[in-house]
Amino acid sequence: MVYLLDDENPSLIPHPKQADENGMVAVSDTLGVHRLIAAYKKGIFPWMRMEQEPNFWCWFSPDPRMVLRPENLKVSRSLQKAVRSKKFEIRVDQNFSEVMRSCANSPRPDQESTWIEADMIKDYKKLHEMGIAHSIEAYLDNERIGGLYGLALGKIFFGESMFHTVPEASKVCLHQLSEISKTYGIALIDCQAHTPHLEKMGASEISRSEFSENLSKLLEQSESVVPWSDLSESSNLAG
Repeated sequence: MVYLLDDENPSLIPHPKQADENGMVAVSDTLGVHRLIAAYKKGIFPWMRMEQEPNFWCWFSPDPRMVLRPENLKVSRSLQKAVRSKKFEIRVDQNFSEVMRSCANSPRPDQESTWIEADMIKDYKKLHEMGIAHSIEAYLDNERIGGLYGLALGKIFFGESMFHTVPEASKVCLHQLSEISKTYGIALIDCQAHTPHLEKMGASEISRSEFSENLSKLLEQSESVVPWSDLSESSNLAG
């Protein structure tokens, strides 16, 4: 059974175990920051709009779930070389909306179109302004050539998407996220669904029930353990 979410009660979200065989839990006409926060806290996220009318947003909690423990990040020789060379300037939260737009415009071989639409960018920008959504960006000669974004709550980072226009740029951003996580106590980076790329970088699948158990512990405090505002003031964190 897939639930139609009530726009008058945006924080009312079904339990993820009620998802169908594809991981879809619910549909809704709108997103909204209160619904987004409530859903992420339950391990549920919006993934796409229906192609047919009424074009509802679809909310998912996949089983299994792809996650990356920061200490398990696999650093290839090419990534290690890129990090050591410090050829990329890494910035935090400098151009959040533009990172989302770049992710939306980034070609995906396994997808015909993007799920990152204008109303999604609008609501995630509001989450960014609330100090919940964050971006890590890579620059070369002052041109943004890679980045990632997601939500940070408690001791977890809910990764949403990444892009690059120069090899290794998005991987360097993920490496930086891993370093930030290890420094400040983020224990888990949510990668949502399996991809060979993420698996090569050290991510692995766990069951939905295990993810939910982890989530309840990692969200004992709702505010992120990372001082994101401090990091955003540093224009160059790493190479």
